[in-house]
Amino acid sequence: MGVTVHESRRSKLSIVGAGAVGSSAAYAALIRGSAHDIAIHDIDAPRARAEMLDLRHGTQFTDSSRMLDDVSLDGTAESDVVVITAGAKQKPGQSRMDLVATNARMMESMVPALVERSPDAVYVVVSNPCDVLATVAQQISALPAERVLASGTVLDTSRLRVLIAAEAGVAPSSVHATIAGEHGDSEVALWSSASIGSVPILDWSGVGSPFTLARLHELAESVRTAAYEVIQGKGATNYAIGLSVARIVEAILADQRVVLPVSRVQSGAYGVSGVAVSLPHLVGRSGATPVLGLPMSVDERTALSASAAAIAGALRSVGYQPS
Repeated sequence: MGVTVHESRRSKLSIVGAGAVGSSAAYAALIRGSAHDIAIHDIDAPRARAEMLDLRHGTQFTDSSRMLDDVSLDGTAESDVVVITAGAKQKPGQSRMDLVATNARMMESMVPALVERSPDAVYVVVSNPCDVLATVAQQISALPAERVLASGTVLDTSRLRVLIAAEAGVAPSSVHATIAGEHGDSEVALWSSASIGSVPILDWSGVGSPFTLARLHELAESVRTAAYEVIQGKGATNYAIGLSVARIVEAILADQRVVLPVSRVQSGAYGVSGVAVSLPHLVGRSGATPVLGLPMSVDERTALSASAAAIAGALRSVGYQPS
């Protein structure tokens, strides 16, 4: 199982959105034991109830998690973590930024009602473009920045590590490499801090050919376009992001204080302020705190600034300003 939550009361996770991503996140959280109680809500109540029932019917085979019966908005009340996956989904040929106007309006209608019911929760925005929407949600809610996260580049980073691991002949857990910036086309691979075990990636001499910067850039491009390939083939990405969300939830509920590249509104970290971007963060019960001191080349800092600017531009396009 993913985590054992030692608390005096049962932990509660609410997932808002019962589409492919929301239902996959609920399934991953259920089988990993990410939370004791899981609620699912969608504007399409019959769909939410069907997903809840389908998941509940399998709880004999899971650990201590249970699916809650109430799929209304009130069913999300008193949550410890609220995951937002609702909104227009990315279609073949669309970028994540193409969804910004529709999904920003959705945030405006949804966030106040969620915060009213769960004022002490940590919020995790998965709906795309998640960095822009996390910024919008933080401004609407006026919650502390550390308590309004986006899933960010947790999945992108996993994709990168899996590709590097396959080429190096090692387990993905032995690869330490991070994607930062936007969860999208302007994302940045931080090669300056990348390693396999404790060996800098450009010095690795294990299975296969040594890594070159040219090859690393090819791998980063594969990560950047991975979602487009999956969406073209089956219409949505859902399983891997569902697992990523469950991992973030576990880190919060169990106060694991692990380092994950989630996204939140920054206040000067690595020169970024006023918008949510992904960087390594210490993630625990109070939310996400940036990890400082990460080595970055001049080119990486420049690319990170450009990525933040792209997010800021999308934010302005829907009537918001960087905070």
